[in-house]
Amino acid sequence: MPNQKISKEKSIKRTKTFVEVAICAVLLAAGGFLIKGAMDRSKPVGRSDYEASEVEVDIPVPEDTTDPNMLLYTSVNVPTKDKFYGDLILVNNDHQYYHSGEEDLVSINELNDEQGISFFSAVDYDYTILRQAYQPMVDLITDYYNKYFDDTIIIYGSYRTTEFQKSLYDDDLAQTGNEESTRVAKAGFSEHETGLAIDLSETVDYDYTGEGDQAWINQNCYKYGFIERYQEDKTELTYIQPEPWHFRYVGIPHAAYITRSGICLEEYIDLLRTTYPYEGDHLSFADDDGNNYEVYFVASDDGADTTSVPVPSGLKYDISGNNVDGFIVTVYKDVPETAEPTYPAQETTEAEETTEAEPDEVAG
Repeated sequence: MPNQKISKEKSIKRTKTFVEVAICAVLLAAGGFLIKGAMDRSKPVGRSDYEASEVEVDIPVPEDTTDPNMLLYTSVNVPTKDKFYGDLILVNNDHQYYHSGEEDLVSINELNDEQGISFFSAVDYDYTILRQAYQPMVDLITDYYNKYFDDTIIIYGSYRTTEFQKSLYDDDLAQTGNEESTRVAKAGFSEHETGLAIDLSETVDYDYTGEGDQAWINQNCYKYGFIERYQEDKTELTYIQPEPWHFRYVGIPHAAYITRSGICLEEYIDLLRTTYPYEGDHLSFADDDGNNYEVYFVASDDGADTTSVPVPSGLKYDISGNNVDGFIVTVYKDVPETAEPTYPAQETTEAEETTEAEPDEVAG
């Protein structure tokens, strides 16, 4: 009896186990069927070309993209005839100076007397120079005197009238017997008629050579806005024999660039015209003191009374004619515009006041 009971219990347990296994099998089969159906309805997805390990996601952040060195420009209308005025006018055998007698001149000796300067002078009280060139000349000679204590320097040549220039030219032809002079410019074609040029000499032998202690003047004059105008290696461009005593005022920025580049004024004017127009790249450089400048050329509108000249907003600038075909703008990039800009013409040559006809162009 007990054995039968045990067998019956085993039989029930086997049956229960079988049913449980069957149910599990059915459930697994159903699950597999559902999964297979889902897979049949889906499309395979390939590997992404943009995996997280290969792509850096940048979240755009608003920022100020203004270039602090970028200049903004406006324009001013300048009388077109003013291309014949300014510190950078080119006066040589090919380009005549037209405005003799209109210069703002000062007596060198009179201003020296007012300042108590006695270590240099001009030959006489009627020796004059353009007002803006006087103080740079004084600063140059003063620093030379303080270095070498040489009080023999004298201004032997300065502003000349056209009539006086003609007499010098004629005298030179009479002395040499030549048909043309390479020592004296023709009347109307001399820098001395502009008031921007000076000739130095000394009171011992009246022979300024630019050598010895004097070499300091020739080597450093550019720091004061002057250039040694007629050098030996530039004779074929200037048509004037070397004159170590002849200095031309062009302003500190331009004197620095001309001297350090080893070029003459003719080359500089041509460089600005051909390489640095307003529409293209501008000439950028610094002087010995680290002052930064930008220089560019604007062609004159010869068919109109005025020329629109682009100028920087908020910065000091100068405008000078080149006496050829347009204007040169000098931007003082470190100096805010706190005063009226400098224009090339004299105060009496405002556009609305002048009725003077344009001079005939000279072949260049």
